[in-house]
Amino acid sequence: MIKVITGIRRCGKSYLLFEIYRRYLKSDGVADDHIIELALDDDLNIRYRNPLELGRYIRSLIVDTERTYYIFLDEIQKVANIPNPYLPDSGETVGFVDVLLGLMKIKNVDLYVTGSNSKMLSSDILTEFRGRGDEIRLQPLSYREFYEACGEDKRHAWRDYFTYGGMPLTLSQPTHEDKAAYLRSLFDKIYLDDIISLHKIVYGKSVLDDILNIVSSSVGSLTNPAKIAKTFASVKKTSIGDETIAKYLDYFIDAFLLAKAQRYDVKGRRYIGSPLKYYYTDVGLRNARLNFRQQEENHIMENIIFNELRARDYDADVGVVEYNYRDEAGKSKRVQFEVDFAASRGSSRYYIQSAFALPDEAKRAQEVNPLKRIGDSFKKIVVVKDDIIPWHDDDGILYLGIEQFLLDEDAVNR
Repeated sequence: MIKVITGIRRCGKSYLLFEIYRRYLKSDGVADDHIIELALDDDLNIRYRNPLELGRYIRSLIVDTERTYYIFLDEIQKVANIPNPYLPDSGETVGFVDVLLGLMKIKNVDLYVTGSNSKMLSSDILTEFRGRGDEIRLQPLSYREFYEACGEDKRHAWRDYFTYGGMPLTLSQPTHEDKAAYLRSLFDKIYLDDIISLHKIVYGKSVLDDILNIVSSSVGSLTNPAKIAKTFASVKKTSIGDETIAKYLDYFIDAFLLAKAQRYDVKGRRYIGSPLKYYYTDVGLRNARLNFRQQEENHIMENIIFNELRARDYDADVGVVEYNYRDEAGKSKRVQFEVDFAASRGSSRYYIQSAFALPDEAKRAQEVNPLKRIGDSFKKIVVVKDDIIPWHDDDGILYLGIEQFLLDEDAVNR
């Protein structure tokens, strides 16, 4: 199996492979010359972005037919598609998929690649390999990982996490200014440049910036390309088509910057479609995008819960619960209630409301009303900001503090 390590750039894919896994192989007796490493985003290796040069170079290093070679190729999407020089008039191209398929045929090769674009990796490679590829999705640090990295002084762990997120190198930045500058540089020098280069966007950088800003300001709110287009028209006095906005949003998702949660009819067991919600893969990037000016902890907490569910391999949808009743005049009425997350993994499912605070009984009743309308037997949970002792109400709904939910995966089973 080829191991395809995917995730947003700078979340730790290279470190996982080139440091942690390399150290493991060395401890297991693998010799240095049997670990072949190549970082394709390094300008010193720019010639190997030509797939034919890459294939020749790797094969030249495989001289021992008895022992396994471990090949690490970092940022494989940097390898270009070029015309097949042996069939110049055919229109056929050669790319990294051809190289990897060829290397897989060498019996003593164990192949690992990393990449930062889901469309190029998840779709193209894993489909081409027909069951011989395995994707390992790497996320920014979870809150539990961040919390453990804080050492003995964990007093401000939550504050720092919902402000700066879990991109690993933020932990080594000493001041707010340093952390903010680092996160902004990821946008300006890496993410947007990658998207512009990959998709050959000539005039659209300002549009990309504006879409990110709009999504950042409304994270966790229902939206769609048409609604964003109206925002452009009213605020930016600019006309941009829905299709263009939808395409750019897909670029952000492919680059693992954003993820989307679709609306799911809990009782009808079907997806409803637009509108939907967008969340940032890392809340620190979202906050840096807005210059740390819109620090609504309730929206950020919802984004963090979404990311945690995905890190636990749950599908996280926006739950929609329809309720039918008759009004005082006897007319049939229908209303829709929203559950923040309908989370499912195999046969496991639970429903979560991100409530932040429940200052009184009226607010609590408002939050649990959608959960009470669901009617099935799966676990129903309300997550609040406060550090509370977990408890169940008379309807069996579990109440948890956010840190307990994030630090203890079994807390939801209490």
